[in-house]
Amino acid sequence: MISQAFIQEQGNGRLRTEERLVMEELNCRGISTTLYTEKWIRRRQLPLDERSLVVGDMPCIFGALQQLGIPIPLPNDYPASLHDFLHRRVWRSTLRALEFSLREGMSRSIFAKPANRCKRFTGCVFDAESDLYRVTGVSRREELLCADVVTWLSEYRVYVVNSEIRSVNWYVGDRQIAIDLDVVRSAIVALDAAGESFAGYAIDFGVLATGETALVEMNDGFALGAYNIDRQNYTDLILSRWEELLARNHG
Repeated sequence: MISQAFIQEQGNGRLRTEERLVMEELNCRGISTTLYTEKWIRRRQLPLDERSLVVGDMPCIFGALQQLGIPIPLPNDYPASLHDFLHRRVWRSTLRALEFSLREGMSRSIFAKPANRCKRFTGCVFDAESDLYRVTGVSRREELLCADVVTWLSEYRVYVVNSEIRSVNWYVGDRQIAIDLDVVRSAIVALDAAGESFAGYAIDFGVLATGETALVEMNDGFALGAYNIDRQNYTDLILSRWEELLARNHG
């Protein structure tokens, strides 16, 4: 059970939306909160234990997990159990292979993003060799997640806590074009059956030009962007995932 929380601030007490939501909710729940900066994490100045929640951006969460001796979960943007929900081809590659393919004119437009969480560039569409300016200075050994380019009419983030949909938030495209929630529920069942789910996570789904509801990507809940989700459900998600990580480490 969490008894204290450390909330990242951006300086002078400024909070991002995510940290503000959690802090407000935890204060209502009577859980003590302490603000910290990234410098405190780097210097291991936070008194963390198995009853501590840490809320912040990815570098801070990584630092906290390392201090607690918890292995950083591997990214799983496209779970194997959700392959049939992609409705497009997705594969792993390297920047070197992508560069060669574009230079030799061997491929059409490809969406590519770093496969690891330490992202060296933002995912984008590569149409030609000239687009490689976006990855200047990035090692050609960088591992990528690649996908066929498709047309999304709308995209939504679905927040899930203990296999229950808590919030469905539109974030881009035509908000009048809704995703099929029955498809999302089927995806949640598939994740659970395959052991690829978490206590708290988000799965982004969208509607393709074909009218199909398809998986955009899955996002772990330990450091997750908040769109229009309310503070109670967002805090439940963050807490559930963090307690799961703590339990697995000390179980």
